[in-house]
This record gives sequence, structure tokens and C-alpha cells, in this order.
Amino acid sequence: MFTGIIEEIGRVTAVEPSGDGVRLTIRAPKAVEGVRHGDSIAISGVCLTVIEWTDEGFTADVMKQTIDMSTFDRVAPGAHVNVERALASGGRLGGHIVQGHIDGTGAIVEVRPGEEWQVVRVEIPHELAPLVVDKGSITLDGTSLTVSAVSEAGAPRPWLEVSLIPETLRATTFGERRPGDSLNVETDILARHVQRLVAFSNTPATEGSAR
Repeated sequence: MFTGIIEEIGRVTAVEPSGDGVRLTIRAPKAVEGVRHGDSIAISGVCLTVIEWTDEGFTADVMKQTIDMSTFDRVAPGAHVNVERALASGGRLGGHIVQGHIDGTGAIVEVRPGEEWQVVRVEIPHELAPLVVDKGSITLDGTSLTVSAVSEAGAPRPWLEVSLIPETLRATTFGERRPGDSLNVETDILARHVQRLVAFSNTPATEGSAR
């Protein structure tokens, strides 16, 4: 489990084919402090498992399903990524509960600079729109953020907005993001559970089901 509070900006140093997936090597010296084989580290919101490491970074395998669902389908050496280690037992939950299991990707369609913050509008898939609420939590590229505005229900191109303070722009890759860039999106786990419960409540019980 993660919190969406980014610990450092890492850099992809190698992308190698591995079966139908890829093997990523990422420079992230802070993330490998005290690391062990099998530890989980989130890279731009995607939970990866450490298989090899040095004092400067680590290597992880990414399977095809993850590549197809995330921005990793276009990752290349030199790319900057957000890095967060799994939450330690007893640690502070500074953001919100983040699983590192993304729901898909969104695309930045607008960036509006302000004096003290920057508003970013992100277009999201239709199936994710019901899971996003104004003032709710959202994880974009592994960063825990608060939704500051959402499109109307039934909008042909649903979107959400987040307002980024200078510290977020400095400490994450959002400082270099521009319109057209894709982001990994993980909706709030509570919203996903509610959606599932509602789906079952609207489905008639089948004959012979447990009562």
C-alpha cells in the first residue's frame, strides 16, 4: 500500500524486452535505502516488485497487462518518474490509500498557471468518470491529489481538474508536464467498492443462489 506522497523523482536508465513485457531499471537512490528483494516500489503510480538493486537504483519486471493499461507503453531511457516506497507499518498516511493498481490513463488537455498554484485539466475515460467526485481523492502518476473540479455527468469528453501548489510541482514530475502528456490514473478505492456494491444491488438474484 502507498500514500501518494512522492519521495523522489527517479529516472529510467534502461528498458529491456522481457518475454511479452519489459524490464525497467530506474535510478532512485532514496528508494533503495534499506531495500530488499521483493519489496514494492510505486513508479508513477504503478506498483513494481524489486528484483535487483544497487546503491543507485533498482530493476523490476513489468508484465504486458500493466504496459497495456499504463503509460509504460511509451517509456524510454531518460524519462523522469515519480517514486514512492510502500508504506511502512506505523508510518504516516499523508495522502490517501493508494494501491498502485491503476485503472487506466488520462491525458492533460489544459494547464492554467496562477500566482500560487497551477490548475491542470485531465481528460479521463468514460468508465472512470463516475468514480471521480469534486473534492475527492485521485491519484495521478502516483501523486495523491484532491479533485478541484469535474465535468458534468454525461459529458462527451469527461475531465477532472487538480490544483497544484509549488511544492507539488517541485517534488513531482508535474513540474514538467504539458498538454498532450498522458498520466496514470488510479481512482479512490472506496469509490470502486461503492460502484461494485451498486452494480450488485441492481442485479436480480439468480435462481438457486445462496440466501
